[in-house]
Formats: sequence, structure tokens, C-alpha cells
Amino acid sequence: MSSPENATAASGEDQRGKDSDMKNLNLMMTLHSSSQETTPRPVNHKVFQNEVNSRKLKVFLRDFQHSDDFEDQFKDEAESENDGTLRKTSSFFLKQKSSSEDEELAGPSHPALQGMEIVSEKELAQLALVRPLIFNTQEESTIRDYFKILTKKVSEDEITQEFKALEVKNLPAVFHSGNELHNRDKNRYRDILPYDSTRVPLGENKDYINASYIKIANSREEYYYIATQGPLPTTTNDFWQMVWENNSNVIAMITKEKEGGVTKCHHYWPISMKKPLELNSCHIFLENYQILRYFIIRMFQVVKKSTGASHFVKHLQFTNWPDHGTPASAEGFIKYVHYVRKSHLTGPVVVHCSAGVGRTGVFLCVDVVFCAIEKNFSFDIMNIVSQMREQRHGMVQTKEQYMFCYKIVLEVLQKLWTVK
Repeated sequence: MSSPENATAASGEDQRGKDSDMKNLNLMMTLHSSSQETTPRPVNHKVFQNEVNSRKLKVFLRDFQHSDDFEDQFKDEAESENDGTLRKTSSFFLKQKSSSEDEELAGPSHPALQGMEIVSEKELAQLALVRPLIFNTQEESTIRDYFKILTKKVSEDEITQEFKALEVKNLPAVFHSGNELHNRDKNRYRDILPYDSTRVPLGENKDYINASYIKIANSREEYYYIATQGPLPTTTNDFWQMVWENNSNVIAMITKEKEGGVTKCHHYWPISMKKPLELNSCHIFLENYQILRYFIIRMFQVVKKSTGASHFVKHLQFTNWPDHGTPASAEGFIKYVHYVRKSHLTGPVVVHCSAGVGRTGVFLCVDVVFCAIEKNFSFDIMNIVSQMREQRHGMVQTKEQYMFCYKIVLEVLQKLWTVK
């Protein structure tokens, strides 16, 4: 991570009127990447295909503890269709065994009926600490400088000024696809639509779904996501088609189905380990799940009806975000974001809340910052949010959410500073 005193910047706006510390911070956190553009460029979903880490894949597959209510779908070792995460399944796998037992609901209302352990308490405790790859005396000093300068920004209300500057930034606003008459009912909110230039196309006909490709450049790396709205009953088939076509192995859900009596997201997954969710083109099987204090882990296998090919998906639902505002404590969200990143293997991470802009934007911002800290890279929260907004309208929707991004980062930096 570059030192605030020694770093140089390839580009940046004149920070006249700021004190010298703020000048150094802004210079340090300016991104050295030519991929920062004032307008989003069209993105092909093939760009988002990531290589599979075979070692991590083995660990990922071990998380799928099979229910006795199904035949063993892993007996068929036929050749995979796309990569290591896809494999053929026998037709007998689709036949559910009869059982008179009560269904095991994968939800917070039935905590005693969860599946086998996926993550241990020890592993969860380790997730609270985001640690740099190199953590020597110089890096410790840099972390301390970051913490002091960001704390000063918060105390002097500079965060509010940053958010206001983001609000008035002139961005392209072409939403033709989302506004087409036959697509309007596919939008959860009429004022939250994807840009045409970054929307996720479905199938050969490039059908519409309210979802956007997001690419965030930071230092020498790029991070890929799909930001989308919470599925509607009528768009659940589209949602799973998107997951399949983009080979995404992780879904991050940052909402409950209902909050304050208002429906925020359709229940788009099976609630029982005994009965799959039947969709137009595939079956969704719940293989295992674990209910934790801050989030729920669900392990799905998606089986394509036409070919029998399957794709494994880890579904991570954060359940501790309040109906209004932001979480009182950052600890749970830090663990959650860290676990999502460690679970990622292939494709873009699919992230959604209700509208797919507010909490979703907070997640993306924090994830990129955590990756930067772990790899000793510099970062700039305002720049990260600016990049997101160039690709999906309204990312990090409120001032409180923007402030929460800083709160989370400050907590992580403080832990690094005080715990070596």
C-alpha cells in the first residue's frame, strides 16, 4: 500500500483549499489505470468468465453435503459441459424419494433444522480481520496514516461534500430497453433501470433483465460484478438464466424477502431440501444450508432440463440490515463481504438487494476496498462509487450508505492498527 507521503499520482483534480494531509491522501488514492472512463463502454459477458482455482473448487464442492432424500448426483462422472464447475447428472437424480417427514425450511424461522456445518466458528472469527499480504512496520505506518486521515474527513463532514459532488456529476442516461412497453413489468421500480450500454443480455435474442455489468478498476486489478434487482415472481426464470449463462458461482443477497411489511424480493429459491424449485429450463436443488448470526449460507445445484448439466451456486443472504438506515455494527457486514469474496470461483459475483443500487453499491465498494487492503494497494472510495454510477444509476443511493462505506473501512483499518 502506497505511503501518503511518498506516493505520486498519474492523474487527479486540484485539491486547492485542502490541507497538506488531504492533498497527500488524494494523490495516494488516485487510480493508476487507463480503464477509468467518463462513459461506460459496452461489456460482453464473456469478459466476466474467470479461471477456476482447482484447489478452491475442491473445498467449494465439499460444502455440498447431500440430502438423503435424493440419489447421489455425483456418481455420474461424465464430462463437463463448460468447465470444472459443470457436470452431467443422471436422469434418476431428478426423481425425488417419497418421505412423510416435515420439510426442512432453509430460513431464520427454523434455526434448529439447518443442514450440516459449512463454515466453523473459528473460520467466522478469522473473517473479521482483513489483513494485508505484506504487513511490516512500513505498512503498519501507512495503515495508521490512512486511519487518521479518513477519520479527519469524517469529522470535518467532508464525506457529505463528496456525496453531493457525486450527485451532481453528469452521467449518460440511456434506458431505452428498460422503458420498452413489453419490459416495464420486469422492473421492480420504475425509476431504477439499467443503462443500455451495460445491461446484461439474456440468450441469443439479448432479452431484457433489470441487471447491469459492473467493472471496477483499482490499482493494477479489475473486479467484475452483476448488480441486479431482487427477482420478481415473473422474472425468477430470467434471474436463474442469467446466473447460468454468466457461470456465476456466488449470489450475494442483501435484503430480507419482506421488510416493514413490504415485499422487497421474491423467494426465488427452494425452501426444502426434499423438493426442488421447478423453472422453465432448470431445476434448483437445495443441497445444504447453514444459518449464522448475520447471514445464511445456502448451497444450490442448478440442473438444466435439456442436457442434465449442472452448475453449483453458493447463495449468501445477509439478514442483519435494518428496515431503515444502515447496520448499527459493521462487524457482521465485514465478515459477510469477506466470506463472499473467499467463496468466489467463477463468473461475476451476482449481487442484489431490492432495487440493486443502494446496499448493492455498498457491498461492491467495500469488497473492492478489502481486496485493495489485502494486496497492499491504494484505494479511493469516491472514485470507486463514481465508477459504479457510470455503469448503473444510483449506486450507493443515500448519504447514510456512503457514510457506512467509510465506517466499515475505518473499522477494518483500526483493527489492523491495533492488532498486529
